[in-house]
Amino acid sequence: MMGSDLVEYRFRNPERKFLLPTPYDVQAHALIDRLARFLKDNVGEIAPPEWTATAKTGSHRQNPPIGSDWWYKRCASLLRKLYFHGPIGVPRLRVEYGGRKKGRRIEHARKSGGSALREPLQQLEKAGFIVKEAKKGRALSKEGVGLLNKLSGEILKETRKAAQ
Repeated sequence: MMGSDLVEYRFRNPERKFLLPTPYDVQAHALIDRLARFLKDNVGEIAPPEWTATAKTGSHRQNPPIGSDWWYKRCASLLRKLYFHGPIGVPRLRVEYGGRKKGRRIEHARKSGGSALREPLQQLEKAGFIVKEAKKGRALSKEGVGLLNKLSGEILKETRKAAQ
């Protein structure tokens, strides 16, 4: 960013300004990794189902995901996506997490599997980070927004200390 590491927010009253670290201010991979670690260590409602060891995440994939904590990274990625684009529903998320089907024929876009998105959303909703909005999909709750902002602030402080 130019000048400052923080984003300046303005409300209806233009004189009222404050600085607040948000997920817009940090790199995506840093936030997703930190958030996945937090969810794995501190939130008991989020746990990978038994089928996650063998199931693919969509028809465009050849193998199941590699890594034992991919479920937590998926949950963290969904929280970040809901922060930027929410409220959003499962059909649109299936398109965003989909990919290209490769093979002998011409490549075509394929949607992601629904269970690999719906079940993490249900677990995040049970944990209180997501709420359902009627006919709009799911959005972050106040607790979810606060968690993402808090972790973004911690990451921003660490990057500033490392830069000095």
